[in-house]
Amino acid sequence: MDGAVDIRAEARARAYDIPLKDLDPAQPDLFAQDAMWPMFDRLRAEDPVHLTEDGAHGRFWSVTRWDDIMAVDTNHADYSSADGITLPSLEAEAEQAKRPTRPSFISMDPPKHDVQRKTVSPAVAPANLAVMGPLIRERAGKILDGLPIGEEFDWVDLVSKELTAMTLATLFEFPQEDRRLLTHWSDMFTNTPGYGPAKSWEHKLEEANACFGRFTELWNERVNAPPQGDLVSMLAHGEATRNMEMHEYHGNVVLLIIGGNDTTRNTISGSVYALNKHPDQYAKLKADHSLIPSMVSETIRWQTPLAHMRRTATRDVELGGKTVSKGDKVVMWYVSGNRDEAMIDNPNAYIIDRERPRQHLSFGFGIHRCVGNRLAELQLTIIWEEIMKRFPHIELVAEPLRTHSVFVKGYETLPVVIPARN
Repeated sequence: MDGAVDIRAEARARAYDIPLKDLDPAQPDLFAQDAMWPMFDRLRAEDPVHLTEDGAHGRFWSVTRWDDIMAVDTNHADYSSADGITLPSLEAEAEQAKRPTRPSFISMDPPKHDVQRKTVSPAVAPANLAVMGPLIRERAGKILDGLPIGEEFDWVDLVSKELTAMTLATLFEFPQEDRRLLTHWSDMFTNTPGYGPAKSWEHKLEEANACFGRFTELWNERVNAPPQGDLVSMLAHGEATRNMEMHEYHGNVVLLIIGGNDTTRNTISGSVYALNKHPDQYAKLKADHSLIPSMVSETIRWQTPLAHMRRTATRDVELGGKTVSKGDKVVMWYVSGNRDEAMIDNPNAYIIDRERPRQHLSFGFGIHRCVGNRLAELQLTIIWEEIMKRFPHIELVAEPLRTHSVFVKGYETLPVVIPARN
């Protein structure tokens, strides 16, 4: 634990020693060490719309304050998603250029974005969530009842991945016995070679093709069957999507797999971590289970499971007193906006009974606001309702291994013990 303190102290010193013009917040090493905070603190204070001229991710603008992020996120005319919604490294861009593009509706602008999003939205609409709720609760109970008591285990593997994989398989009507393939493919898509399961760019391509092959089979099955309520059937039969090219369908599959997996899974893990790091808040929750919904929202803000989203300027535009040129990449750092002192009181603190816990940027705003946000909140609420019925305490026994990424802000492992009852 002392090592973690040293790393963060060193990161703070470095963030303020570097000339402002040379600051580059897109450093996965810092995210993996949870040591990126001082850089964002300085940027919000001194240069909230900041240009990085060159680095591992090339030229891009960092937008770090709440109001500026909102200005970009709600203006799809000046800030387009069509060229991608993440900030890839130059190496990743070069690799992607060798392969077919696979656009999804999150990387589209209206009107195409709107009709494709509308096609899949019923899967996560309130009526369907009411049906899914009891199933999620039943599965959460079985997962928790199967956990070892009094011995160390990995919460990410046995709980966070398991519940989200089950839910995602249901949404796709994907075989439950193969559900961990969805988790595996999500990790393959989001990790760079050398991290997570990805061994090389060729390995990533092989696994992507395996995923696309499986989902092409599902498309062919569903398109020749009566329409059903799963995501594949909705796309195969939707008026706006049934004639889409396979590469576009595959792009939407990637979006739905990552969106349905990484964000919820990492917030489930983040909730255990946050409560252990703030024992006063854990005590508050134990004393009053009605705080679970607000604790869930506070965790989503505090964790910020996707650190950024990216847009591309469609024209020369003024932002925060700077001139962003047409074609420039503009990165909205949600992880920074969620710690903006001008908008959120005491933002670095984890406070489960905040007055407005749903005031956060983690789901985005505007036309690209997360389509599955209510499902994410539902899974988190249910798992904690079931946890509180069963376990007086979940104890963190070591620091987690964090994801090596400037996009997915999550946990690879989270070692915990559920103490035996006396």
